[in-house]
Amino acid sequence: MSAITARINAGEFNPGDKLPSGSELITEYNVSRMTVRMAMERLKAAGVVESIAGSGYYVAD
Repeated sequence: MSAITARINAGEFNPGDKLPSGSELITEYNVSRMTVRMAMERLKAAGVVESIAGSGYYVAD
């Protein structure tokens, strides 16, 4: 969760940008699918990202 937030704050991802897929994040951070899901859902609850069913997660405006 903190790694994605840091990347957003650093400007790597801008509002409206699609975030890497769950599979990409699993590989990049060497974590489980559940860890990625929990992190994304927490970021969503915090208003940092939004999800589009069947499409993925995007940086919130």
